[in-house]
Amino acid sequence: MRADALISIIIATYNRPDALEAVVDACFAQSDRRFEIIIADDGSGEATRACVARLQQRATVPLRHVWQPDQGFRLAMARNQGILASRGEYIVLLDGDCIPQRDFVARHRALAQPGCMVTGSRILLGETFTQRVLADRRDLHALAVGEKLVLRARGHLNKVLQLLVKLPDLGRVQKRFSWRRIKGCNMAAWRSDIDTVNGFDQSFEGWGHEDADFVVRLFNAGVVRKDGAFATEVFHLWHRENARDDASSNRALVRQRAAERTVRALRGLA
Repeated sequence: MRADALISIIIATYNRPDALEAVVDACFAQSDRRFEIIIADDGSGEATRACVARLQQRATVPLRHVWQPDQGFRLAMARNQGILASRGEYIVLLDGDCIPQRDFVARHRALAQPGCMVTGSRILLGETFTQRVLADRRDLHALAVGEKLVLRARGHLNKVLQLLVKLPDLGRVQKRFSWRRIKGCNMAAWRSDIDTVNGFDQSFEGWGHEDADFVVRLFNAGVVRKDGAFATEVFHLWHRENARDDASSNRALVRQRAAERTVRALRGLA
């Protein structure tokens, strides 16, 4: 990817302004400055609006807020609205509780490749450490190696090697579809490829697998997947699990799309 190509970071959020502020502040601190931020809001209340207003006042890159009414879990629609509001030729999808490291944009830029999309990686934080990070506004990028090892030993991080080792862009392309490491909280694709598959399918309502459906349809369109582990890690703040009443039916729908080689979303960007 060209060094001057604009990247759009779409940050999905819902009623968690303290986490959102930590994520956006980490975006402001990126080493690669050629990007914009679109906050894709699935119906948050006034506290998030106020948070975004504060962030816009100190923004170091373009920052826009796209909001939709709160009518249940409609993450696919929120992401689509964010994509439609974006101007970049490359889209990075990030959740509003996933704090990027300072080289996050640079690493995604380095992995960007025509005909490919990237599924990123995450480090899970425990509940107590998450509370401490948000209360103290802690800069996770500034953690020393010894601190990371101690946090892992005490169970505050679920893994640490990925924070200590960065691997080159070799052997990352996966020729076959796999469910492994499909996390919509950290993935990237070319806008042209997203348009080809008509974005996320808004038929997916309730928690689960709209991200896998997105990856399946990209794969069906000829877009292969690159593994972003040991390069693009984000710190995923602890949160209570969402209700998963729709997870099994959504997973069945993804399997159907894979079997039928579906490419375009039924209810997507257009």
